Amino acid sequence: MIIRGRGSRDLHWLRTLFALLACAVCVNAQAVWPEHAIRLVIPSIPGGGTDTSSRIIATRLADILGQPIVPDNHGGASGNIGAAIVARAPADGYTLLALIASHASNVSLMKEVPYDLANDFAPISQTVTLPNVLVAHPSLAVKTTQELITYAKAHPAELHFASAGVGANQHLAMELFLRSAGLKMVHVPYKGVGPALLDTVGGRVSLMMGNMLVVLPQVRAGRINALGVTSRHRAEAAPDIPTIAEAGLPGYEAVQWYGLVAPAGTPAEIINKLHAAVVQVLREPAIRTRFANDGAEATPSASPEVFGQLIRDEIAKWSSVVREAGIRAD
Repeated sequence: MIIRGRGSRDLHWLRTLFALLACAVCVNAQAVWPEHAIRLVIPSIPGGGTDTSSRIIATRLADILGQPIVPDNHGGASGNIGAAIVARAPADGYTLLALIASHASNVSLMKEVPYDLANDFAPISQTVTLPNVLVAHPSLAVKTTQELITYAKAHPAELHFASAGVGANQHLAMELFLRSAGLKMVHVPYKGVGPALLDTVGGRVSLMMGNMLVVLPQVRAGRINALGVTSRHRAEAAPDIPTIAEAGLPGYEAVQWYGLVAPAGTPAEIINKLHAAVVQVLREPAIRTRFANDGAEATPSASPEVFGQLIRDEIAKWSSVVREAGIRAD
């Protein structure tokens, strides 16, 4: 190409030409994404609910996108280690994070969090919701959530409830319940959901919140009574158990949820392509049935913006609960 003439007009023309060429290269690069494997950081050890659900989704996502999605487990610090890795990763669509509900509560529970949840990530979609269940030992003469509220108001600070640890999702769910109903109980934290459930089944504590996957077999066996689920609507896996909201606490919701995010600054074209693929996966009957069999529900977001709003709402909700209850995890 021959450029005639000199001066500032030619220089301006050249700069415009180079800018257009650079833009064309950028658009082409995004159009062919993904060109190689995508890394999915899972902020937990292998085998748990976060890991299992993420791998189920990743397998089908890889089929749709035409590139492998490689799970990369980085457990510890309530999911903070994995989140920090993704927050620092290049915003090119090749590193994703399996976000969990604990990330939203960590913001207020911990003195220092190595990322800014609201600003360091580009939301893609919520993926799965897993309700908690409020359960009681049969020795406690209550069969419903409303009966429990009536009993607890007549016996303030006499009942004990177990949890998997200070600041755990089920602990916060119980604290929200107590504040919503105006109750006082004694918290007994354990090192994990297993010991907490064992002592609840054994009658050493009267109550606990537990995720449906863990507690439902004990309910079905008659060892503990299910009083209510913590989701907005009854769970597909246990439609016979009323919601806590039905017991006179409208708006109550405290579930474990998972989702997908990318580093902030990831191009919108890539985020939208990922969102569409996630929605496609989670609408497949086989995937929905597989999650439902585990007591979970496939819950894709209507848009990345809707998921972003959920994250901000969760940060605000749990900040309020943590502050009012005086909870500190570290």
